[in-house]
Amino acid sequence: MTLWSVSDRAWAILLARLILGLIFGMAGWGKLFQMGATQHAHRFFVDPYAATWIPTWLLWTLGLAIPYIEFAAGWLLFAGFLVRPALFALGAILAIVTYGHLLKDFLYEFHTHVIPRLALVLFLLVMPRGEDVVSLDYLIWRH
Repeated sequence: MTLWSVSDRAWAILLARLILGLIFGMAGWGKLFQMGATQHAHRFFVDPYAATWIPTWLLWTLGLAIPYIEFAAGWLLFAGFLVRPALFALGAILAIVTYGHLLKDFLYEFHTHVIPRLALVLFLLVMPRGEDVVSLDYLIWRH
């Protein structure tokens, strides 16, 4: 395979993977190495949702885990390694974050944050796995 023989669909998949991987990978990096996971948990989970039905232990668990998941899944996606599991993890994060925003504000305008990321997740999930030829998954597991 040469770069010139790669299909337009494969290039589209690559670009979507790179962009989505950067969005989540850098978000996770910032939350872990600039903000800190504990501060992230306090600022975005524990403090704002303390008065809701959500148990404190779950707020701590999600608040601490999400930055690590974003970081790992984002960079796995960027590299094209374990793409499907990474997409499922990022989709779950989007669902959790969307619920949280809507719990605080039932008219939350999630079109600026959630919808673009969800569109890329869904695009990548509906693309045939075998078309993602510029990825580590393809290099490792191709038939």
